[in-house]
Amino acid sequence: MTDAAVTSPVTQLADSFWEWFLAQSPIYATALGFEQYDDRLPDPSADGRQREIDYLRQLLADIAALERDSLDGEDAITLDMLGVVGRIQLRHHENRMHHFEAVDAMAGPQGLPAELSRYQRADTPERLDRLIRRLELFPSYLAAHTANLEEGLAAGRTAARPVVDRVLEQTRRLAATPLDEAPLLAANRDLTTDARQRLRRALADHVQPALVDYEAAIERYLPHAREGAGVWALPDGQAVYETLILATTTVEANARELHDYGLAQIELIADEQQRIASELGHADVAALRTAIGGDPALVARQRHVLVERAEHHIELAMAAAPRYFGRLPRAQCVVRSVEEYQEAEAPPAFYLPPPPDGSRPGIFYINTYQPESRPLHRIAAATFHEAVPGHHFQIAIETELEGLPIFRRLGSRLVGMAYSEGWGLYAERLADEMGLYVDTFERLGMLDAQAWRAARLVVDTGIHAFRWTRQQSIDLLRQVGLSQLEAETETDRYITWPAQALAYMTGMREIVALRHELEERDGERFDLPAFHDAVLGHGSLPLATLRRELPGWVNPRTN
Repeated sequence: MTDAAVTSPVTQLADSFWEWFLAQSPIYATALGFEQYDDRLPDPSADGRQREIDYLRQLLADIAALERDSLDGEDAITLDMLGVVGRIQLRHHENRMHHFEAVDAMAGPQGLPAELSRYQRADTPERLDRLIRRLELFPSYLAAHTANLEEGLAAGRTAARPVVDRVLEQTRRLAATPLDEAPLLAANRDLTTDARQRLRRALADHVQPALVDYEAAIERYLPHAREGAGVWALPDGQAVYETLILATTTVEANARELHDYGLAQIELIADEQQRIASELGHADVAALRTAIGGDPALVARQRHVLVERAEHHIELAMAAAPRYFGRLPRAQCVVRSVEEYQEAEAPPAFYLPPPPDGSRPGIFYINTYQPESRPLHRIAAATFHEAVPGHHFQIAIETELEGLPIFRRLGSRLVGMAYSEGWGLYAERLADEMGLYVDTFERLGMLDAQAWRAARLVVDTGIHAFRWTRQQSIDLLRQVGLSQLEAETETDRYITWPAQALAYMTGMREIVALRHELEERDGERFDLPAFHDAVLGHGSLPLATLRRELPGWVNPRTN
């Protein structure tokens, strides 16, 4: 980074925002490897929210005071992103999203101690002290979330019944877990006897009682959970959903247009699936799926088979990647099973990025719960999306972009999910170009995954804008190839996280459209590796910024 970049007003503002954000979001900071915040928890109280609102308003005022016309390209992008983050977070507060944040079986506050086992270290006395102090704060943290739930209840704004059921089930399971089986103890088996006893006492004195109290709070809340699955059932449901669409996609997208686009994509993908069914000698896709379901060679019987299959696909993708990318991430990517405390509610797969200090690789988590319900031919597409060349390439490379302010390298995912999830979905199709699907069944798995994401546009908007029932969503997801377990888990995910599912196809549509535009512009001289390097070479971006800037970053081949 040049001295000018270091001292530019935009970089100073971005650095100041980033320091504030880490202090405001200490769990996120820990996941990134910033240990100075390891003894803190976020403040979900009314006072904490007001401090955040005050800061964000000042941030937007500071942005407005800068002379945008005089900025260079990267400074202009950084300022764009700061503005997007500030406006989206303020809209969250304006729509009182704290009423629902605690009711989440995938990332809710009840799972925090177990989640810390993934990335908070306790291998020195100082680190152990910070972890224990954090656990001591856990009861007040849950109490603040409970107060938010009660405030929402008084305002007639509650979470949907299926989501509350799952949170209650998970909280009961966590509260009933024997102390010696706690994930934090399991992750720190090498502690000395005294250190282990200190950690065990903190869990016994602070965490377990707080979970029992929280379980009781969710039990009291359950009878008041809204029966309508979608946010349309809230008094201000339309405004809430519009805010969440903007937060996820970074564009003012229309629910009807997204719904109809999803239906059209399902039809196009169904044509591709039918060609595969015919190629394999079946009358239609339904007959092909019936045959697959009865083929023991295509179903995992043991958990380790799923992990080993994912590891094999990462090896294949890494070997092929230099032909399609000029830049590869330095960080490695490893595969792990989703922990037992969360596996019943977790999605089929997800990715945990490496911290910037290189102390941990990127981790591709694959859900091995009920392995017989997880067809092996779908593992490839999930691996290419979450790991290589998907999120691992995108996020690890972003972390390693040393010429950008730290906010751009580590915090740009705050600008919504459409860029990152769009890249993950694009990577599934790119893997087909790269020849990574080893047989026709894996290509069918890729098409099933694409149809699933198209169906997400339909069911998310259906649930939250068009009053679909939970069962309507499950039925459509079963129609596009998900198992009953997957369809139920995914539907409850969409109910929990309104609009999150819109990111995938929305982002992929923009990346594909830009690629086609540049292919037409450059013809035979279109440089595919240069295109990929440009898409990934500036970190996560709002879609409007990507659309504006990318064509200027990609030059045709000179030979």
